[in-house]
Amino acid sequence: MAKSMTLLWGAGSPPCWRVMITLEEKKLQGYKHKLLSFEEGEHKSKEVLHINPRGQLPAFRHGDNILNESTAACLYLENQFKSQGNKLIPNTPAEQALMYQRMMEGLLLTDKLKERHDSAVKRNKEALAAELQLWEGYLQTVAAGSYLAGPFSLADVIVFPNTAYAFHFGLYVERYPKLGKYYSLLKDRPSIKASWPPHWLDGPHGYDILKDL
Repeated sequence: MAKSMTLLWGAGSPPCWRVMITLEEKKLQGYKHKLLSFEEGEHKSKEVLHINPRGQLPAFRHGDNILNESTAACLYLENQFKSQGNKLIPNTPAEQALMYQRMMEGLLLTDKLKERHDSAVKRNKEALAAELQLWEGYLQTVAAGSYLAGPFSLADVIVFPNTAYAFHFGLYVERYPKLGKYYSLLKDRPSIKASWPPHWLDGPHGYDILKDL
């Protein structure tokens, strides 16, 4: 099954990382993949545009099926391989509702992190700080050792890469202790360790882009 899958990805990209975590959780190792460089513009190459005409990563194909939006790819993989690997959608309606809500909010966090990274505009910085405080609040109600919607789920697949990205680029754990505990809870999960951005293995980036939040 995995041999009929192809993933074109960029290291450190939360959307790419989500798909890779899902593939690991569903025990779909062995898929074809290729690491491309954003810095060298490889995401605009003909190889990518053939799969994703937007020229963005990830670009994911399973047989004749193409899914280039990371959340769509994660949902597709969970639904196509429900009985394989780890279940990523919880059973109860309450947990499912919370999972879907946090998934969608996780995409908003992705957008705000990108805005902060691309611009030093004060308004964007304040919006990201407010967004991070929201997540601190959400995690106040999560029991110790639990995940965003009870069991580990697609909510965590979507949100954890954002959290890791923020801390990698200088977010202070002391200012966001609940996010810090959530990060520590998940960073050694096998699917996350197996898909960890290779250029992050040496530790924090050092640019401290988010240190003043």
